Amino acid sequence: MKPIWIVDDDHSIRFVLEKALAREQFQVRSFASAREVLAALDEDEPQVMVSDIRMPGGSGIDLLGKVKARLPGLPVIIMTAYSDLDSAVSAFQGGAFEYLPKPFDVPKAVELIRRAVEESLREEVRDTAAAPMPEMLGQAPAMQDVFRAIGRLSQSTVTVMITGESGSGKELVARALHKHSPRANGPFVAINTAAIPKDLLESELFGHERGAFTGAQTMRRGRFEQADGGTLFLDEIGDMPFDLQTRLLRVLSDGQFYRVGGHQPLKSNVRVIAATHQNLEERVRAGTFREDLFHRLNVIRLRLPPLRERREDIAMLTRFFLQKSAKELGVDAKRITDEALQRLMAFDFPGNVRQLENLCHWLTVMAPSQVVEAKDLPPELLSRDEGAGRSVAAPVELVRPAAAAAAPLPMPATPSMTEPVLDPATEGAIWLMDLEREARGLLEAGVPDVWDTLSRKFEGRMIHTALEVTRGRRIEAAQKLGIGRNTITRKIQELGLDD
Repeated sequence: MKPIWIVDDDHSIRFVLEKALAREQFQVRSFASAREVLAALDEDEPQVMVSDIRMPGGSGIDLLGKVKARLPGLPVIIMTAYSDLDSAVSAFQGGAFEYLPKPFDVPKAVELIRRAVEESLREEVRDTAAAPMPEMLGQAPAMQDVFRAIGRLSQSTVTVMITGESGSGKELVARALHKHSPRANGPFVAINTAAIPKDLLESELFGHERGAFTGAQTMRRGRFEQADGGTLFLDEIGDMPFDLQTRLLRVLSDGQFYRVGGHQPLKSNVRVIAATHQNLEERVRAGTFREDLFHRLNVIRLRLPPLRERREDIAMLTRFFLQKSAKELGVDAKRITDEALQRLMAFDFPGNVRQLENLCHWLTVMAPSQVVEAKDLPPELLSRDEGAGRSVAAPVELVRPAAAAAAPLPMPATPSMTEPVLDPATEGAIWLMDLEREARGLLEAGVPDVWDTLSRKFEGRMIHTALEVTRGRRIEAAQKLGIGRNTITRKIQELGLDD
């Protein structure tokens, strides 16, 4: 936080306020004249300014106007020993935060300054929230190299391979490459080849004709057709089955493909961007990845650094994700202390940026106050020895990646004695946000029958929980759930809950 500026030609007033504010852990900078303040503004700025109204060399009202012209959102408290109406009106008309008559009670003055600081911080939060969300953030040299590469590729449609650990933001880079390319007006289609079963992946990529296999009741366009004229992002390409690699190579080589069950060749006008967290050279040597496909994809390679190699970005990313989480949950954004940020910067984040984002969701819900202190961080960060971050699991995930779509839906856990109890509205918001993200991950991955998949998980968990509550008594469980006993018996059989 920036310092409090005290402006008064009376040394005793400056001294009293300096000492009182220092006891409250505020940084303070003092000035004896308006001229000194205006000179200091060229190189620094305050969080709050407290200024006398009558000083030699320039009045506080004049100073208020000049400061407000440069820093419109700055709270300014005007002090005066002349408690007259004109002074008060002039101060408020000039945009003063508050009017403080002398002599003043020091604790009340400090409390007023504290309120001005809180208002200033809220204004900063609102300004940040109103700003457009950036595509990517990063001041570290490694990230600046990535940004430069995206800029150099902005007029190209060459194939790009993005490498980096899970959670490092490979899809964000792919979207940026698309957005800043000549194909920006075309579609961007993403598919995670590791998230789709092998027997469905071919149909997802290339589409299928009606009757091509059991259940193919209509013709379906694949991702290559959907991305026509735009960009196709193949995430986790290293997990693609070997036989499908051959079909992909053929598309990249001659620009033609067939739908599953089709006999008419289709043309592909698609830019391919691939990504992987694996070492493809090793997979080529092991015989699990085609060497010719590797060379076809590896035209331009971008390496995305893990978060532990760009620790200087953690503070900026943390503040950004706290803003984002607050916006999604419809609450005020939380602030974080420097001590807490230092603790985060010492952590290795094996889950990379995704883990940091999940942590910020956790803090938005679980931190007890609006200012996140080091003691509010999850136990995984508080109990570790410095430098032992690699062995520490990620904090509780309130947001799950699409790759984890096969996992069961999370249900609200029973709070422990040490955990803050969430109000029902907050718990409901988290649960629904998780459900929405899981559904989005499945839909974007092209997994079929998403409704049935999630409905089965939901029904199974509900019935399982009801049976636990009633200690296995089905009729009572059905009554509590509001369904018939025949329905619960049938569902238990359909969902395999008897096993």
